[in-house]
Amino acid sequence: MPPGVCGALVHRVCAVPDGPFEITWLPADAPSLPPGRIRLHWEPASAAGWNITAHLGLPTTEVLLATWPNAPDTWPRLVRPTLYEVTGLCAALGVATAALGLANHLAET
Repeated sequence: MPPGVCGALVHRVCAVPDGPFEITWLPADAPSLPPGRIRLHWEPASAAGWNITAHLGLPTTEVLLATWPNAPDTWPRLVRPTLYEVTGLCAALGVATAALGLANHLAET
């Protein structure tokens, strides 16, 4: 990762096993993660490979989503399934929340 960043904000995860992640770098002084967003952080492991962590933004906090200690250089293939499933789940929860809000609004009128 470049100096001065705390991780990468994941925008999209390609379903293809070798497809790219769409990310933007998060500066070290970035505010909290927005709900449903994922931040990846990686650094060299002490022995070999990479230590990777993923955090998930929730409405009031962010939580540790997953860790992959000593991951090999091919770590994007390792983390892709988790990131892909969680981004899909967050999108589905967003739609469900919006639908519930609309249903409540319509019930009030």
